[in-house]
Amino acid sequence: MRIYLPGTWPMLARLVKTGKFEPIGGTAFALTPRLREAYVTGDDEELEYAAMLEAARASLRLLSVEFGLGEDDTPARRVVVAADLDDVTLRPDLDDGAVRVTGAVPIESIAAVHVDVAEAEHAVRQAAGAVDAADMGDLDAEFLIGEAEDHELAWYAPGEIAFVVELG
Repeated sequence: MRIYLPGTWPMLARLVKTGKFEPIGGTAFALTPRLREAYVTGDDEELEYAAMLEAARASLRLLSVEFGLGEDDTPARRVVVAADLDDVTLRPDLDDGAVRVTGAVPIESIAAVHVDVAEAEHAVRQAAGAVDAADMGDLDAEFLIGEAEDHELAWYAPGEIAFVVELG
């Protein structure tokens, strides 16, 4: 199953060092039956993109925590790691596309990494500060999330991850 793991820049740097991606709480997103039911139309590719966007929003939540801890040197870029795994558990108690993975994801299972470009950093930093309020229905905060989501994530092959982290 193709899954989308939310992350941050420091998590991506650890992947380069260790060869494993450590998902926070084992949380990932995928094209689940519940996600498919939530959309009236859309082919598999469109629905997988929706799952990736859920992971990108979860990346904002992780960034919010890092910035709240004073990690101001963390680049304000959403990170989503796409991987292919068989051992995935559905999480219907969370978002429509939420799944759980156990343990670290080896780099051999990673299909791609999606990362914001530098031009998105201002919007992403604003969105990370507003994500909790947006989750509670604040329309101004949701607007800030939309500003960040207007920036498409860049796609990188697994062999390019170290280069991306180095260039930061």
